Amino acid sequence: MLNLKELTQAVGDLEEDDVMELLNGFVETKPSEAEAQEAVAACQDGMAIVGDLFEKGEYFVGDLIFAGELLTEAINVLKPILGNQENVVAGTIVLGTVHGDLHDIGKNIFRSMSEAAGFEVIDLGIDVAPENFVKKVIECKPKIVGMSGVLTLAIDSMKETVDAIRASGIDTKVIIGGNPVTAESCKYVGADRFTTNAAEGVKICQEWV
Repeated sequence: MLNLKELTQAVGDLEEDDVMELLNGFVETKPSEAEAQEAVAACQDGMAIVGDLFEKGEYFVGDLIFAGELLTEAINVLKPILGNQENVVAGTIVLGTVHGDLHDIGKNIFRSMSEAAGFEVIDLGIDVAPENFVKKVIECKPKIVGMSGVLTLAIDSMKETVDAIRASGIDTKVIIGGNPVTAESCKYVGADRFTTNAAEGVKICQEWV
């Protein structure tokens, strides 16, 4: 029997060997799909521990990247038991770094953490033009659109993109993130929420779904 608390703690402690040992042993017991979903939830709870430790300054960016990779690895072990992945998807996020900005570290951390939390993330990459966001939003009708930017000029690109999405008539939540974003810029852009912390961003998305 899998000890879910032990699994959660091992993920939170970033103990890759322990996580894999627990999950591989679990898979050998031929668990049911429901039990596998409990294991996924335990892994996601571990990710919440990672996010909290990052907020407290005990974990750093490298730890977040590693945590995202660890969670992806863990879920891959469980995938054969989970069967139809539809039932473990929390929601779809269309994500990209806005037009004029080529930075992607923050975006990639957020993507890894969101995927680990059960979201399907469609990553449009960097320097994404407003019309490309709109095209993908119309095509996928995601619950959430995430926009990242590090440069100050990204704020105007975000506003242009949000305006274009709203004009398309698709009802979706918009979260913006990156160094220059503030409460004031969030209001100016017309986004629903903002964050400068990937872990907090994932929590916001979980609240929305």
